[in-house]
Amino acid sequence: MVVTLQLCQIDVQPGQCLTLREITWAEFEAILDELGEHRAARVAYYQGVLEIRMPTPEHEVDKELIGDMVKILLDELELDWEPYGSTTFKRAEMAAGIEPDTCFYIQNARKMIGKRRINLSVDPPPDLAIEIDVISKTQLSGYVALGVPELWCYGDGKLQVFVLNQGEYIQVETSLIFENLPVIERILEFLQLSLTQGSSTARRAFRLWVREALAQ
Repeated sequence: MVVTLQLCQIDVQPGQCLTLREITWAEFEAILDELGEHRAARVAYYQGVLEIRMPTPEHEVDKELIGDMVKILLDELELDWEPYGSTTFKRAEMAAGIEPDTCFYIQNARKMIGKRRINLSVDPPPDLAIEIDVISKTQLSGYVALGVPELWCYGDGKLQVFVLNQGEYIQVETSLIFENLPVIERILEFLQLSLTQGSSTARRAFRLWVREALAQ
C-alpha cells in the first residue's frame, strides 16, 4: 500500500533535516510553492534528492553575526555588495536548487542592483554563500551545479572556506575575497567573544579590528 502525505502533515523540528528522494523537478517546484516564501525552513535539491532543514535558534544567531561581520568587511574595504539572504537559487537544466543561510553578490554586485527576481539562466550566482551547522552532499553538489565561486561552512567551532575550481570545491586557508586579511581566524575569535560579551560588543570590536588592520 502506498501512503501519500501532505506537507502540512510533516513536522520538522529545529535542528532536524527531512530527506525526500525521487522528487522530480516539477514536484520540487510544487513543494516550494506549498512551503511559501515566509518560512524558517531551508531547502536543498539536487538531482532528485530534496532536503528540508529547520534551523535552531543558535544557528540563526551564528548566521546573523557571521553575515554582519562580512558586511562590516565589505563596507570598510569600500567594496560594493548586494545581500540576497536565503533567496532560492535554482537551475532546472542542472536539476539543482539551493537556499543558503545567507549570501552576497560582490564582484557581480552592480549587475544585481534593483533585481528582485533571480534567473540563473541569465543572472550570475552569488559570489559568496554561507552555510551554518550542516553541509550535506546534496547541498555541496547543488552549490557546485549553480557555480557559486566561494562557500563558507561554519560548524563545531570551525569556519571552512571552499572555492570552486574546475567543477569541484577545494578547501583553502583564507577567503579569496578578503585574501589580504586573516578574516577566518578573526571571525572565529569574535564569535567566541559574542558568547561572553554579546553580539553588539563583538560587532563593534570586529569593526575596530578591521579598521586597525587596514590602517597598517
